[in-house]
Amino acid sequence: MRDIIQIFFIFVGVFFVLYLIGYSTFLFLSVTIGSSELYGLKRMNLLKNELSNRYYIPVSVIVPAHNEEVTIESTVRSLLDLDYRLYEIIVVDDGSTDQTAEVMQDAFHMKQIGRPIQKRVRCQPEEAVYETREYKVPITLVCKKNGGKADSLNMGINVSKYPYFLCMDADSVLQKDSLEKIVRPVLEDDNVVAVGGAVRPCNGAEIKNGRVVRYRMPNRLLACMQVLEYDRSFLAARIMLDKFNGSIIISGAFGLFKKSVVVDAGGYDTTTMGEDMELVVKLHIYCRESAVPYRIRYATDAICWTQVPENLRDLCRQRRRWHIGLFQSMMSHRRILINPKYGLVSFVSYLYFLIYELLSPYIEVFGVLTVLLAFWVDFINVPFMILFFGIYVAFSSILSLAAFFARIHTIDLKLSVPDMLKAVGLCVIEVSCLRFILAWVRMVSLLGYRRVKHNWGTIERKKININ
Repeated sequence: MRDIIQIFFIFVGVFFVLYLIGYSTFLFLSVTIGSSELYGLKRMNLLKNELSNRYYIPVSVIVPAHNEEVTIESTVRSLLDLDYRLYEIIVVDDGSTDQTAEVMQDAFHMKQIGRPIQKRVRCQPEEAVYETREYKVPITLVCKKNGGKADSLNMGINVSKYPYFLCMDADSVLQKDSLEKIVRPVLEDDNVVAVGGAVRPCNGAEIKNGRVVRYRMPNRLLACMQVLEYDRSFLAARIMLDKFNGSIIISGAFGLFKKSVVVDAGGYDTTTMGEDMELVVKLHIYCRESAVPYRIRYATDAICWTQVPENLRDLCRQRRRWHIGLFQSMMSHRRILINPKYGLVSFVSYLYFLIYELLSPYIEVFGVLTVLLAFWVDFINVPFMILFFGIYVAFSSILSLAAFFARIHTIDLKLSVPDMLKAVGLCVIEVSCLRFILAWVRMVSLLGYRRVKHNWGTIERKKININ
């Protein structure tokens, strides 16, 4: 019996060594490539080697909202500060039970209008349409029955009048030049059908006239750890996958799409909680199967500032929804896996998200349980295990801090010494503690998920600090 147990632990040990080697290699390469890309981009901007801002592509900015009375006015006012000439703002109120619609109408002096809406993609019917033209760009508010975020985005597509649309969350703000920068890949290449931007937590940031005038780490420790996590995520895999047209997710908080291709592909899927990833994967499939030349890009210097949860309950709810959405998207498009028709999207992107995103919480929790079992049956070298875990934490922390400080430096943000020390200390906690808590949340997220698949989720909002 003891021999069988020993063989079991040998196999488990070999598996985890290979698993960690694969993950650490990918993370190291992606952070290195991402940091190099950021510094190259900064040098290019210093040399003014960029497209002239006299060229514009008309863009419809779509903001789906459900019970966002606290943040919606700040979000729309930040959009009015954009340094861009030709765009429109469309807010879709998805059956809010608070004062979201009233705040919009009062703040921007909106009038109800009779406007027919052509349903190019399926969505819930509208109940009322409001509009104002008192500002530099038209603002439209559509009130509709509750159908979920994907349904609201489909309504925004139907209402929009421009060939490209940008989706963003109602608790987010864009920098003054964000729209110009996320459009740039489309100006460089006509085959670009989608562009993702970088998302950074705005907790602790003070934004004035579309620019960050003061930046500090958030007061709440949980929000601080998410700042580090976001920078690692957006700097690492997304820049690397962009190199070979392998991006399969664009954050729902900030993404630009070519409307005609999205409509031809069927629009957003209203049956999934991960509408952002599902759409991008669908675009890969549609373009490849229809022989449409395409590129899906990532604009690392186009920045959207968003609120992140400041308490553990809200964070767990958010990550549960994200993992359910990931599961739904990957299962509905599982034919991509190991399919030569989809090239590196199949053999690198999909495989990475399958092993290191979808299955990772199960693997990590199984690893912890195996260590506890090995300790119980006295099959573990405790000093070596502590050393191994320490090396893992140190390696992950160094890469996270490299991503964080590269982002801070290349977008010219100033960080105080206390905030730097806070980042270093909390990075260790994020890697060694928070990651395993969220792994457990993600592991149990699929239990009973069908009952809440259209639920927006409730997260505590605070007024965004803009002037």
